[in-house]
Amino acid sequence: MKTDQPLLQPIKVGPYTLKNRVFMAPLTRSRADNEGLVPTELHQIYYKQRASAGLIISEGSPISPQGIGYINTPGIYTPEQINGWKKVTDTVHEEGGRIFIQLWHVGRISHPDLQDGKLPVAPSAINPNTKSFTQEGFKETVTPRALETEEVAQIVQDFKKAAENAMKAGFDGVEIHAANGYLLHQFFSKNANQRTDKYGGSVENRARILFEVLDAISEVMDSNKVGVRLNPSLNDIFSIFADDETIEVFEYIVKKLNEYDLAYLHLTEPFNDVSNEPKVIKHTAKHFRPLYKGTFVTNAGFDKNKGNKVIEDGDVDAVAFGTLFISNPDLPKRFELDAPLQKADPDTFYVPGAKGYIDYPTLEEVENKHI
Repeated sequence: MKTDQPLLQPIKVGPYTLKNRVFMAPLTRSRADNEGLVPTELHQIYYKQRASAGLIISEGSPISPQGIGYINTPGIYTPEQINGWKKVTDTVHEEGGRIFIQLWHVGRISHPDLQDGKLPVAPSAINPNTKSFTQEGFKETVTPRALETEEVAQIVQDFKKAAENAMKAGFDGVEIHAANGYLLHQFFSKNANQRTDKYGGSVENRARILFEVLDAISEVMDSNKVGVRLNPSLNDIFSIFADDETIEVFEYIVKKLNEYDLAYLHLTEPFNDVSNEPKVIKHTAKHFRPLYKGTFVTNAGFDKNKGNKVIEDGDVDAVAFGTLFISNPDLPKRFELDAPLQKADPDTFYVPGAKGYIDYPTLEEVENKHI
């Protein structure tokens, strides 16, 4: 039993003292297969099973119908969705867990099939040339419609309303999804944002929407219950390409986030090989740690040993695990006991139903089965 691991030490995040630093990363699972995109009993069981995480960050939850880019993703914009999520947060809290909801707008990574026939929206009318997950399977994306300046203000208000709804639903906080090539990230990127208004051009203008969102949310909840997720090293995914200002824009954002008393900053390491990319940061945590004064969380490709080391080295305060939490609902216990880890089945990541969602056994269930 190895309880002295850095990952298993308590940590203060915002107003909360969390029991460990093994966070559950936000994971799209496409289980809200109902017309209202309402969380169901399956969601209650799924998140309850994983309540031993220091912090659960929920799957991305669209802030409005316009924000939807994948089928069966539970939203946070209707009373029914709020009530569905309330049952989820209640079950997590009954188990002694903490849960934030990730607030999501995909922007151009959508499809008219998911928008009642309308075009998806984006900073500029540039096709990401990727695929969107619709009821009829993956379809090629289309050229989106560029948002009018006043429409950006409405999206900021949608984020604010979603945060307010999250509080009604009993969440302990929210995470702003400003990563992975979705709407806010599209504003940051020169090759996705060719605007000439106050949201385009300079580094400050392209980052503006994130800080407007944070300022708006601070009107309905304390900033120390808000996290921000960024992916500064994203390259060649969803047609977000690193350019001569990519490093500058993210350094500006991270430094400016010091002005906010956030719960945490959640940065993702590179998804693909960027070793030969001069405009891409190779080691996200090491690069940004000196620039940010608050609680720092990392994600992408970590196992127990790598997670313990990155905390021990002082590069981060906590590590968010994704795939490992899918197949190991009691991941902190398995780390503690150095127990074997179960492998996840990718074929069940994004399909409806219980299989591959709530049927991965805990260590205790495995042992009881063999008694």
